[in-house]
Amino acid sequence: MLLSARTARRAVAGAVGTGALTGALLFAASPAAMAEPPNCTAADLAGVASGVSASTSAYLFTHPDVNYFFTSLEGKNRDEVRVEVENYLNANPQVRAELGAIRQPLVDIKNRCGDTNGDGIADT
Repeated sequence: MLLSARTARRAVAGAVGTGALTGALLFAASPAAMAEPPNCTAADLAGVASGVSASTSAYLFTHPDVNYFFTSLEGKNRDEVRVEVENYLNANPQVRAELGAIRQPLVDIKNRCGDTNGDGIADT
């Protein structure tokens, strides 16, 4: 079964927790965005997010078993996906570590730029 592009993105985003595009758009609309430290603009966040996305894609293409797992989440609701992803990553700590390493630049920019509550939006 082929997976729709939207569902595939949602499954991977659930695993790596990006939500970056929405965060970048909301971050850019925030009045606090102008007062952020250097390299904390919406463009910076979008650039880091696109690099993380490209690296995630390359990882999935070179790890067909992991790609198959995320593809198999098609049609499941968000809660089912969250549980299955957590169970899969607990059973596959190397995959968790590798995906975590891919996601780290996004975590770093969010931490550096003031995202203390984990929602992708800089606190005002």
